[in-house]
Amino acid sequence: MTSVAALPRLARLLRGTAMGLALAFPSAGIAQVTARAAPADLILLHGRVYTVNDAKPWAQAVAVTGGKIVAVGSDAEVERLRGPKTRVVGLGGRMLMPAFGDAHDHPVFGGMSYARCSLHDGHSVDDYRRIIKACIAKSPGTGTIYGTGWEDGLFPPDGIPHKEVLDALSSDRPLIFVNTGGHGSWVNSRALALAGITRSTPDPVNGKIDRDANGEPIGGLEESAQLLVEKLIPPVTPQDRQDAIRYNVKLFNGLGITAWHDAMLEWQRGGTSLDLDAYKAVRDAGGLTMHTVMDIKWDNGRGLEQLADIRRVSATAKAYGFAANGVKFFVDGVIPQQTAAMIAPYEGSAEKGEVQIPLTGLADAVTRIESFGMQPHFHAIGDGAVREALDAVASARKTDGRIDTRPMISHLNVIDPADQPRFGQLGVTAIFQPLWAVNEPYMDLTKAKIGPTRSRYIYPEAGVLKAGGKIAYGSDWSVASANPLEGIETTITRMAPESTREPLLPEQAVSLETALKAYTLNVAYVNHMDETTGSIVPGKSADLIVLDQDLFKIQPREIHRTKVLVTLFEGREVFGSLATLPPR
Repeated sequence: MTSVAALPRLARLLRGTAMGLALAFPSAGIAQVTARAAPADLILLHGRVYTVNDAKPWAQAVAVTGGKIVAVGSDAEVERLRGPKTRVVGLGGRMLMPAFGDAHDHPVFGGMSYARCSLHDGHSVDDYRRIIKACIAKSPGTGTIYGTGWEDGLFPPDGIPHKEVLDALSSDRPLIFVNTGGHGSWVNSRALALAGITRSTPDPVNGKIDRDANGEPIGGLEESAQLLVEKLIPPVTPQDRQDAIRYNVKLFNGLGITAWHDAMLEWQRGGTSLDLDAYKAVRDAGGLTMHTVMDIKWDNGRGLEQLADIRRVSATAKAYGFAANGVKFFVDGVIPQQTAAMIAPYEGSAEKGEVQIPLTGLADAVTRIESFGMQPHFHAIGDGAVREALDAVASARKTDGRIDTRPMISHLNVIDPADQPRFGQLGVTAIFQPLWAVNEPYMDLTKAKIGPTRSRYIYPEAGVLKAGGKIAYGSDWSVASANPLEGIETTITRMAPESTREPLLPEQAVSLETALKAYTLNVAYVNHMDETTGSIVPGKSADLIVLDQDLFKIQPREIHRTKVLVTLFEGREVFGSLATLPPR
């Protein structure tokens, strides 16, 4: 703490540079700038600047020096920092706001999903037939055709596809396709035969082989059962990983995203990580124009003995200049296939699903990683899994006294009303995927499985907020579109863009201001970067976007049509060009 006697000396040290003044008086804009202030590198004028700063939510202009914001205020105030070499750009009244963040995505898996036989553009089983047939034609021989991106909702009533569709396309080479969520695989008879999967093959721990009434495998593999065909999948090269990250960076920068939370860093025994090496290679080549935070995947097949390796991965990341201080726990699966853990049985069934990590083991793991200052991040979809994740944090709190580790629970498809206030009480951030909270085929499967009572508690964003919790948004890309503008529209309407179906629980919609904060400052918060980015405040990184529409002046159902014209990362244009903004 600075003493009162030291304040005059501190003021003299800060006086003379715009950066120093902005850092010293962030809430007052640039009122303290004098004639001796250093000129800014870049000034953006004549804008509708939404700052995501409650103390000063709107401004006209922003000044940037050395990649950081040095002034936020009116045109007249900010123009005082103009110098002979200052680049000055007029925004013509366009909306300027902080760049978006993504609190949960999979850059390596997602990028590679589009590099192989991608089914993401298919919207019917016939589309999948056409795409797979083309992939087979492009890759002659007998090797495996592998891809991702099929939608569970296209295979009612339980989201499980059958091998016969694939068998008709090829009977002499393995076909293996993972669904968008990564929790299930669709394989043909050849893949089952080569993997040795028969009616006598037992279900693995935390996995299920989908079977017909006679016990014969039908072509679906759930959760850990997917590992039974892993040996048939073409190996991933270091270049594949790097190309996936580069693909993701380009895509995300174009969507106005300059910060992400990689929710599943893969690693090998001994504490090495090929994903981490790929990140370093891309960064060293100048291609990582993204604030990057990573979670290290918890191996559900091991126990606390893996902590030594996890800490080695984290230490290596730090040596590389990255933050990999999160640990990702997969607590359960998904609802349509009944692998998500529920408090009560599924509708018309005695099955409740199972947690993949027993509570005692999860609580011990969370307590240990928090003692290291690491951040727990849970995949929890069923209300039973959500409760277990909260219970594990509560158990850790008895030991650690609320260390500022900022736990996260992602997905949260169903949250029991009794658990909604616990997010605020325990300091756990709820990470929602906005595009999931709509009525569409997958939601139809979900509602059928959990019944009408629990269907009232699907993605209860407003409920968590009203009970004192904090929310942030992540796409879970490539499971869903990474476009935050689509997500913003969806979360304030609870309708998919262009959909004509009724809103999903419209009382759970949030305001535009809340949605923007959940995509910016709150993502920075869970990334432990809220002092660095996420809002337009002097001293923070100049991570900014220019939009072609003012989100506050258009109808909510028009938001998804908005385009990002320019993305700045640390003051540099990484998408679009300020020099070529269309005239207004």
